[in-house]
Amino acid sequence: MADTVRRLLASCRLPRLETQMLLQHVLQVPRSWLIAHDTDVLEPGTVQRFQALADSRLAGQPMAYLLGEREFMGHAFSVAPGVLIPRPETELLVETAVQHINQSGLAAPRVLDLGTGSGAVAISIALACPQAQVFATDISPQALAVADGNAGKLGARVEFSCGNWYDAIVGQPAFDIIVSNPPYISADDAHLGQGDLRFEPIGALTDGANGLHALETIVAGAPARLASGGVLWMEHGWDQASAVRKMLQDTGFCRVSSLQDLAGIERITGGFL
Repeated sequence: MADTVRRLLASCRLPRLETQMLLQHVLQVPRSWLIAHDTDVLEPGTVQRFQALADSRLAGQPMAYLLGEREFMGHAFSVAPGVLIPRPETELLVETAVQHINQSGLAAPRVLDLGTGSGAVAISIALACPQAQVFATDISPQALAVADGNAGKLGARVEFSCGNWYDAIVGQPAFDIIVSNPPYISADDAHLGQGDLRFEPIGALTDGANGLHALETIVAGAPARLASGGVLWMEHGWDQASAVRKMLQDTGFCRVSSLQDLAGIERITGGFL
């Protein structure tokens, strides 16, 4: 029996939406094409490419890696196994940074994104605030290559530097805002062995300790890199807001607060110098 769009959609063991997305990716067509051409006979090579992707998905591979991209803040970001997949909850970090930039009154605010990964946060800020000077760092050259490619594709002005946290921006003038979505999952968290997390870079997920080490490093180094009145905002785990607020307060930050994501979880915490 010939393989058609309808037959593949009916026989695949994946959820229908995922099956459609993979088939759209292989055929490079919109969903409307699948509907209009559901009885079209597909080339054997097309079926083989689809089946390989479907098998990978059934084995647990994240859809974002199979499709090569993930939407974030209304933009399509290229992703690869060497970078963290952007999550919707991280949009709160971008929205908060953009709001602060727009209310700051600064003509050319300096923004630093630490541990940029795919570049989703830094690039989204740069696109929303073209007046800002945006810098982004990552310890992974592979991640920076993906981020640089995303910036070029989306037309964002971001300066990327390779290094471990603040080591990547030695000699830079002070910044007006620092943002970060660092690894904050505890090394013994069972979730690291479940779902998409099994396939994402471990160094982007956990600090190898209690989940607070990277956050502590960022907070400790921030006062020396922030301009007077500057602000630091960081994403963290669902149960870490209180600990992060204390870090900031103990380091001399004021107006320390946490903001909730759409699920009602305290997702980011920040403070001003």
